[in-house]
Amino acid sequence: MKALRNFLDKVKPNFEEGGKLSAFRSVFDGFETFLFVPNTVSKSGTHIHDIIDSKRVMSFVVIALIPALLFGMYNVGYQNYLVAGTLDQASFMEVFFYGFLAVLPKIIVSYVVGLGIEFTVAQWKHEEIQEGFLVSGMLIPLIVPVECPLWIIAVATAFAVIFAKEIFGGTGYNIFNVALITRAFLFFAYPTKMSGDQVWIAKESIFGLGNDLAGVDGYTGATALGQVATGSSTTITNAVNQAVDLKDMIIGLMPGSIGETSVIAIMIGAVILLVSGVANWRTMISVFVGGAVTAFLFNAIGSESNQVWNLDWMEHLCVGGFCFGAVFMATDPVTSPRTNSGKYIFGFLIGVVAIVIRCMNPGYPEGMMLAILLMNLFAALIDYCFVQRNINKRLNRLNNK
Repeated sequence: MKALRNFLDKVKPNFEEGGKLSAFRSVFDGFETFLFVPNTVSKSGTHIHDIIDSKRVMSFVVIALIPALLFGMYNVGYQNYLVAGTLDQASFMEVFFYGFLAVLPKIIVSYVVGLGIEFTVAQWKHEEIQEGFLVSGMLIPLIVPVECPLWIIAVATAFAVIFAKEIFGGTGYNIFNVALITRAFLFFAYPTKMSGDQVWIAKESIFGLGNDLAGVDGYTGATALGQVATGSSTTITNAVNQAVDLKDMIIGLMPGSIGETSVIAIMIGAVILLVSGVANWRTMISVFVGGAVTAFLFNAIGSESNQVWNLDWMEHLCVGGFCFGAVFMATDPVTSPRTNSGKYIFGFLIGVVAIVIRCMNPGYPEGMMLAILLMNLFAALIDYCFVQRNINKRLNRLNNK
């Protein structure tokens, strides 16, 4: 690390004002501050001086996403070999490496497009490169189906970074979660790739791994929530029509978006976020409480025409993007309330709205994406109400003295 620090100090003058590469000063600064905590502090105003800057905070979130990413890669390979009928003949590494090769291009496209725009904007505005896309770049590949084409991911990522982030002023100013805007763009612009009935595919072999499906370009099948919404019972099946129980949902060996299937992997990430203090437990717990209460009420009422109502509340929390959204999306510090009381209301309403959308709109049985985006819109209002209430309480105490 010392050698790297010395190298950066040696080349730094070239990127400063008057240097040969001064036009790329923000690019160099971005890499330097990513590798090392900057030694500069604020000169005026009220600030908290801490060795943990926002880049380090973002790094903790990326680390928390790794369990879901690794399991998602394995599950992609697992679904491929399962459909091909050769799962018992494949080793663990063959299964994982197939998924790794399928998912890696999506991560690369997400980061290249998103960071490319961020670098360009920083150069154009002569500002420091913002670090928010470190997390968004990892979230985007995890919330899309494995068969989503790379060019569509590139277009959606560019749209989200420009219109949901940079147009508002960059990291810290965006009202909506950038990764969810990417998914929303995909859902409305390319519904066949992102709808509640999105397919989970076992593709052709990748670099000799996997098995081509003879005479078939791919295997299509509804996701778990799509099956319930369009079916006559609450029985969920996997890619080969085998029943999926609650244990399978918790482990995650079932169809779904890349990083959203394994409750265990997501909960490992939740522990990392909570222990490190990056995420707030009030928001996270409130989402689950709101979802569980609402799902329980719908289940108690029941419905003969809509089987989503009859889905057990535990299954509601374990299928689709509910867990992933509660842990990694709802807790976004930029797009969620700052007040502790506001976090409870914000999280609870996300859980309620997500289940209401699932149950009341069979055409879109997921619900979590729209619930979080809707509550992002009201986060500032929730904070305003609680802050104003506290101000009024203090004024009343002052007037009564």
